Amino acid sequence: MANYDDVAFNLEQGARSRKLFAAVVLAALDDAISDNLRFGNGPEIIARWARSKDGREILTCAGINPSERVVMGLMNFVSRGIRTSVALSRDEAEKSNPRAKAA
Repeated sequence: MANYDDVAFNLEQGARSRKLFAAVVLAALDDAISDNLRFGNGPEIIARWARSKDGREILTCAGINPSERVVMGLMNFVSRGIRTSVALSRDEAEKSNPRAKAA
């Protein structure tokens, strides 16, 4: 039987792994946004990636269900053209400042 330290270590390792794969998803989104600005085909690129075997596996490892609903959400995000770093910093700003959210 595993002791609590081993279980905690494994859970921590899993969380770090999910964060790593989430970073790969964010990079894929930024690449698709860049392609969308240059060539206008970003939503199709991210959809093709998310539906591919590698894309589905990366999404799963990031803790994201690779369903068609997720693919549509990724496509919508790319079509908005807002970089992931900007979108995440806006989200954090809204969480830390409730007045900014109300405005």
